[in-house]
Order: sequence, then structure tokens, then C-alpha cells
Amino acid sequence: MPRNADTSRLTGASRTRLRSLRAPIVWGAVVGVIQAASPIGFWWLNPATVYALELSLIAAVYIGFSVADGRAKVIAVECGVALVFVIIAAAAITGPAWLIVIGLTGHGLKDLWQHRTHFVANTRWWPPFCAVVDWVAAAILTIAITAGVHLN
Repeated sequence: MPRNADTSRLTGASRTRLRSLRAPIVWGAVVGVIQAASPIGFWWLNPATVYALELSLIAAVYIGFSVADGRAKVIAVECGVALVFVIIAAAAITGPAWLIVIGLTGHGLKDLWQHRTHFVANTRWWPPFCAVVDWVAAAILTIAITAGVHLN
């Protein structure tokens, strides 16, 4: 990593952590672009339906992590949070396309919170990866919706 004003004051451990996030962030951007283009692979479905299914799926991943964590409180919270995203996704199937953007952006913020707090144990690289996926897909959808693309 080149030494510059942003990283010169970091400790060795901080630099290592920053370097260890590089791969999840890059792969998150790649997967985010693929996610934004995913309705092409499901041409028989309405794009809003494809994005809603994906939002539900990514929200449910944390349920698996919480079960692996094993703490009842964590499982209950993650199931509740996933339910919120499933409701947003269901409403987005026939509602405004902006609900998908809101859901993806919100899930990215949830990932950022998870990365900072480690509420669910042993997720390490997943939250930064997933946040980037969510935010890249949300940004692309924002551009598409603003340009007049209809998802419903």
C-alpha cells in the first residue's frame, strides 16, 4: 500500500486491517454490478420481483450467521431485522422502485453497523463485502430509475 497522507498515520495493525478489507470491497463492487444486471438472467420475471427476491435473500443471510453465533438475543434481533427487509421487498414488487433502493441502502447501513459493532460473531469480511454489494447495486438502480427505467 503506498504511503500517503491518509495512511501514513495508521499503525501497522490498522494498515493490515485496511489491506485485509481490499478484497471484500473489490469483490463486493463486482457482485454489486452483477446484482444490478441480474434481471437479465431472469427475463421472464419482472425486474422488481428479481430485486425483491435478492433483497430478501441478502437479509436472510444474517439469520444464518446469527444461528451460527448461537445467542438467542442475536437470533431474535436478526430475524426481526430480516423481516423488515422482507416487508420492504414485498412492497417493492408492486410499489415504487425506490423501495428497492431504500432497502439496499438500508441493508448496507446495517452491514456497516455490523462491521463496527460485531453484534453477530464471526462475520469478519462479510459486512464490508455485503455493504459494497448493496451500495453499488443501489447506486446503479438510482441512476437507472432517474434515467426513466421502469422496474415494475
